[in-house]
Amino acid sequence: MAAAAACGGEVAARPPLAFSPHDRRFLAVSGSDGRLRVWDTVGSRLQHEYVPSAHLSAACTCLAWAPPGGRPPPDKDGPQRKKRKSEAAEVDKQLDILAIGTAVGSILLYSTVKGELQSKLDGGHDSRINCVRWHQDNCCLYSCSEDKHIVEWNTQTCKVKCKWKGDNSSVSSLCISPDGKMLLSAGRTIKLWDLETKEVYRHFTGHATSVSSLMFTTVKPMNENKPFDGITGLYFLSGAIHDRLLSVWQIRSDRKEKNAVMSFTVTDEPTFIDLTVSELKEEPVKLAVVCKDGQLHLFEHILNGYCKKPLTSNCTIQIATPGNDGDSTPKPVPILAAAFCTDKQSLLLVYGNTLQPIIEKVSLNTSESHICLIRDVQKALALKTDDAVTKVRTPVVNSDTKVLVPGIPGHSAAVKTPSSGKEKKKSKRKPGETEDSIEERLGALDIDVSKVKTPGGLPQTDSFAVLLVQGLESNDEDILNKVLSTRKETLIKNTVARMPIHAVIPLLHELTKRLQGNPYSASQMVRWLKFVFTLHASYLSTLPDLIPQLGMLYQLMESRVKTLQKLSRLHGRLFLLVTQVAASETVQDVTEVNQTAKLVYEDESSEEEGSDDEMIADKDSDENWDEDEEKEEQSDEQDMTVEKEMNGDSDLEPENESEEE
Repeated sequence: MAAAAACGGEVAARPPLAFSPHDRRFLAVSGSDGRLRVWDTVGSRLQHEYVPSAHLSAACTCLAWAPPGGRPPPDKDGPQRKKRKSEAAEVDKQLDILAIGTAVGSILLYSTVKGELQSKLDGGHDSRINCVRWHQDNCCLYSCSEDKHIVEWNTQTCKVKCKWKGDNSSVSSLCISPDGKMLLSAGRTIKLWDLETKEVYRHFTGHATSVSSLMFTTVKPMNENKPFDGITGLYFLSGAIHDRLLSVWQIRSDRKEKNAVMSFTVTDEPTFIDLTVSELKEEPVKLAVVCKDGQLHLFEHILNGYCKKPLTSNCTIQIATPGNDGDSTPKPVPILAAAFCTDKQSLLLVYGNTLQPIIEKVSLNTSESHICLIRDVQKALALKTDDAVTKVRTPVVNSDTKVLVPGIPGHSAAVKTPSSGKEKKKSKRKPGETEDSIEERLGALDIDVSKVKTPGGLPQTDSFAVLLVQGLESNDEDILNKVLSTRKETLIKNTVARMPIHAVIPLLHELTKRLQGNPYSASQMVRWLKFVFTLHASYLSTLPDLIPQLGMLYQLMESRVKTLQKLSRLHGRLFLLVTQVAASETVQDVTEVNQTAKLVYEDESSEEEGSDDEMIADKDSDENWDEDEEKEEQSDEQDMTVEKEMNGDSDLEPENESEEE
């Protein structure tokens, strides 16, 4: 095991890429256009290109090459040699499988030898795949996702072997121990799992942000006196998003120390990491870290316990342009990835852009602290283009040949033969001659000058169809923008109906490119797609390669429609919340209504009516007063009689009264 196959820690800032293990022969890159490209690192040539079809409706989030199988036995004689070659061929076949994690939770297994998808793993995750890692036995695959779970897959049956919760938040990264018995996972904390029992063996405090890369840096413990249990004493490395420190941890069984034993400092957030695994006690670990700012930092350190101070890089590598062609200022060229070769003394540098990267092998010279490589990227890309152009041959034609111009039926143009030097001299205008006017030139082309411009200044439907075909054939952005920017549906319908059949597929490709490049123009492009599919459905159904032609368009539509359900749910919940808030506000407003009158109006006749009312009121009050007085007098008389009876006094009888009189 000369150099470790470390699939670099990818983050969302750049598309995922991964080197094939051990020999670094191939580089897999998933570009921003959704295509998977496999590059040969020896000649920087494109080996395979996989265009996702309708079944892949999600972007690639992570990549992982399958590890090689068991090594063939050493050769002794002739028959053994033949057997070894066949086994080596089987090992090579095992090397071509590439695991692709997607944003919707499915995992694709792509075969670079066959150039097609081998199988698809579904049902394990329902959210974005953050990391995939192969086991050493080449049958098991481990994946982690935003749904907080870790899944163990059987790649032969394409079924889930085991699924368990990895963390309380999303699990961002995985790494398998050198002996294949332990698994590192990173969420809010870094956990070490026993793969047999699925129990946590150790906890580590982790980083403040989500971990983007985890990898072991040693295969044997540094202290060889104690018996080795397969994991105790090993060191591993972790890097996180928005973190400029790479932490190194040591797995210990005697002490429960959860903090990092040392750290490496870099200039920016790490985007790709590769290292050489230390197999001996005195052998230093070599580390290559590509940062977000495009620089490469090289570290070389012997892991021998705790180190308090963060370690700085031994060498920093940058790439810049020479600054020619009138611009004397060199421009930096970003480094995308770097990997150690098998000799551990040279590096594979990947720089430029992900769509067409440049791969170069450079030898290390760590005596200098800073190295700036001058590379002409445009010249290197031009050489590739020239190599491709030399394979195209132009046929030799004579003056009698008539070539039909694609586009409008019946139009043709004569082929111009290469002119000699004498003919060039004849074409020059003499001093006494006058130049032909534009009207004469148009007359020679048999075009009516009066019909070139319309009275309103706007082209009609017929000219719209002609302009559209011309723009598609010449790839003229101005013409296409003018035609496709119209919003009148009747004009769009008539233009699509009048365009020739052979321009339907180019129009669909142009609409797909605009949908993919500028999502804000989707409402305008969908109008054109609607009439193309409505009016030319019979022609499209006859095409044998319709699925590859419309694969990318179907993928774009599918990805947009998938978010519609979630958006509608969110819209419904927000509508309920807004309705409740509005209802509570209206209730509060009703209870706080001011009951005092703001204006009182009195009529002029109110005084007379008021006097009559007062008289009636006085009369009523006088009558009530009389009744009250009578009641009081009666009550006084009753009280007097009661007092007399109590005192023994009583009124005389009528007879006695008369006598007294």
